[in-house]
Amino acid sequence: TLAERTNLAGVRHILLVLSGKGGVGKSTLSTELALALRNAGKRVGILDVDLCGPSIPRMLRVQDSAVHQCDSGWVPVFVGQDKAIALMSIGFLLERPDDAVVWRGPKKNALIKQFVSDVAWGDLDFLIVDTPPGTSDEHISTVEALRPYQLLGAILVTTPQ
Repeated sequence: TLAERTNLAGVRHILLVLSGKGGVGKSTLSTELALALRNAGKRVGILDVDLCGPSIPRMLRVQDSAVHQCDSGWVPVFVGQDKAIALMSIGFLLERPDDAVVWRGPKKNALIKQFVSDVAWGDLDFLIVDTPPGTSDEHISTVEALRPYQLLGAILVTTPQ
């Protein structure tokens, strides 16, 4: 649709951060990568599709922020004094940041599609997508929703064992 083309039209590279299991540091790596790219002068966004464990808002100390609407969808939360990192997370949509999200696949998939199509990212050099652990519905939905766009690639986070 036109809205999808519009909201991701200004994003030059999309990077998925994945792992086969939880607790390996995907969210930490996504956050550190975003900060490093920002420090290199890049415009960066983070899309946190880890619906059951949205930790990036807390890592960036913006867990009390709210998401607002504009004509083209949701306005992401801008992080830091320079507002150089745009962040969208389900953590901003929960009543309390520690609330558990217990949803069946179709509802999760619908939210992921909405995150891809309805967030007004503006112009970004990189959009980093922090995914949940494993290889589930959410990953398939995310990749399918992003398929029309130029994906830079994926980073697979593993542990030594």
